[in-house]
Amino acid sequence: MNFRPLGRTGVRVSPLCLGAFNFGGATPENEAVEIIHAALDGGINFIDTADYYNAGESERIVGKALRGRRAGVVLATKFHFPMPGDDDPNARGNSRRHIFMAVEASLRRLGTGWIDLYQIHRPDFEVPQEETLRALDDLVSQGKVRYIGTSTFPAWKIMEGLALSERHGWSRFATEQPPYNLLDRRVEREVVPLARQYGLGLLPWSPLAMGMLAGRYQDAQALPERSRAGSVGGIYAERVTPAAVARGLELLPVAAARDLTPAQLALLWVKDRPEVTAPIIGPRTRAHLDDALPVMEMTLDDETSAALDVIYPPGSVHADFHNSSGWT
Repeated sequence: MNFRPLGRTGVRVSPLCLGAFNFGGATPENEAVEIIHAALDGGINFIDTADYYNAGESERIVGKALRGRRAGVVLATKFHFPMPGDDDPNARGNSRRHIFMAVEASLRRLGTGWIDLYQIHRPDFEVPQEETLRALDDLVSQGKVRYIGTSTFPAWKIMEGLALSERHGWSRFATEQPPYNLLDRRVEREVVPLARQYGLGLLPWSPLAMGMLAGRYQDAQALPERSRAGSVGGIYAERVTPAAVARGLELLPVAAARDLTPAQLALLWVKDRPEVTAPIIGPRTRAHLDDALPVMEMTLDDETSAALDVIYPPGSVHADFHNSSGWT
């Protein structure tokens, strides 16, 4: 296994990260625990979740699955969004008050004494970043958090955070978790160069473009019932346009010619981008995980990479995966 450095930290992680978005929702608990154990047995040592996922059920299930195996896992979670049904105006965002409440709740659900990577799920433009960073630095000093990161931040906001940490001697961002796939390569314009310059680890989410790069969508008007776009709608359905589906289907013959599934090729492309630490896979089923695991041992050749650049040019966008950012 070729473990990779997590940004400028001394931690090394597997080239794929297991995302727990589906656990406790689309994936029932018993199946989720099986997937987590199979991922660990398959060489993954990096798991990402969030307090918001399925109203805390994702964190609880991850914690249950890691009993007896916690020490060998790099565990990441996130805060920012209000928990479903919580109308408290202070139980959300990136204030010191909310951060201290959120971390204690996550630690309880995860059944652990520390979080390896604590990430800001989205920027909060009403709270000065000084307040957020000072609170996170205190959590690091207390030993409840090892490292901190961001998710779906604009490049300027990441840079502001790095500058503030440098100025005050606070813990600095180790990672950014952006949407990044062949259908939405916009992060290559600013976030990727920033990560390269300042040693940030990149943890791309939705590397399969919600399944549009896996051949799951044949028609933007006929959404699969168990897909997020079909069952949840909203921002997920907005990403599935006729143009995006058509572009996604162009990956199928390229993958077939290389004896790969389209999902494997899409994932391999993200994994082998030079600035990427580990793309986050979000298996709903054990079959999805089994399809992804072999990618950790694969290498994308230059010819295939060039062919994909022709279909999906650098910096291009065919589906809007920043539509949940809150700032675009």
